[in-house]
Amino acid sequence: MNNDIENLYRQVIMDHYKNPRNKGLKGYPHVHIKNPSCGDDITIEAKIENGIIKEINHQGSGCSICCSSASVLSEVLKGKSVDEAKGLIQKYYRMIKGEKIDDEEDLEEALVYEGVSKFPARIKCATVSWKALEKILNGEPDEE
Repeated sequence: MNNDIENLYRQVIMDHYKNPRNKGLKGYPHVHIKNPSCGDDITIEAKIENGIIKEINHQGSGCSICCSSASVLSEVLKGKSVDEAKGLIQKYYRMIKGEKIDDEEDLEEALVYEGVSKFPARIKCATVSWKALEKILNGEPDEE
């Protein structure tokens, strides 16, 4: 990846970190995940109607990758069907692991996390909110 792209990606990540979209919980089914190794602590919630994700919100604290990724996730997957979202989540995981993916433009702004594959310690940061949403989509929200 060239420096211009890396700088652009960094700017997008910092923008979502400093100005998170869809932050604040509204009481929908949620999953809370805490990553004690790095201090990320995030809750993702989703409102799903007729198999379509109407709203995704997040609340929490952590590093810029964790928090910005929750914000990007809330924008990229909103309006998608549950099945479509599950497919995009798997595609995102493959990209984060450094695998070549087809139709990468489907990931929209989530492509900015492509470089995370070079930093194995950050993979959890980039995927924690996606794993939380995946649990909700699989019908496994937290009980509380």
